[in-house]
Amino acid sequence: MTVLIENRQSSIAVDDGLMQIAEKIVDAAFTKEDFPYGYEVGITLVDNATIAALNKEYRGVDAATDVLSFAMLEGEEFIDLNEEEEAIVGDVVISMDKVVEQAEEYCHSREREFAYLLLHGVLHLLGYSHDGEEDTRRMRKREEEILEGLGLTR
Repeated sequence: MTVLIENRQSSIAVDDGLMQIAEKIVDAAFTKEDFPYGYEVGITLVDNATIAALNKEYRGVDAATDVLSFAMLEGEEFIDLNEEEEAIVGDVVISMDKVVEQAEEYCHSREREFAYLLLHGVLHLLGYSHDGEEDTRRMRKREEEILEGLGLTR
């Protein structure tokens, strides 16, 4: 398991506790999904301006969002890996400005909001979506199972 975290913003303090939460979230998601390989996930922490630019470039949406996921492998591509290889699964980009804004809006801790956004992004890397009602229910259920298992409830 490799979790690479890069902090590319300076307005919101990021401490070791947040880094530990990140590793726990990623590990819990891959464990819950019975992921059969080693894996590498990149996490980049940015500000609203940076994520807005990425959102416009990759999704055509000219606005800041809270989290973006960039999957490297899909479906059959995992089949070609052997047990000794680490799958480079993809990257998750999180707006730390949105972490603070949404934690205040939803009346919970920044840590809980960060954990939720990271988990949401990682689940996208693992193939989850919220394109329809059933997909959304399935994704939300998995998010809550993992967060509750880690004691990160609202």
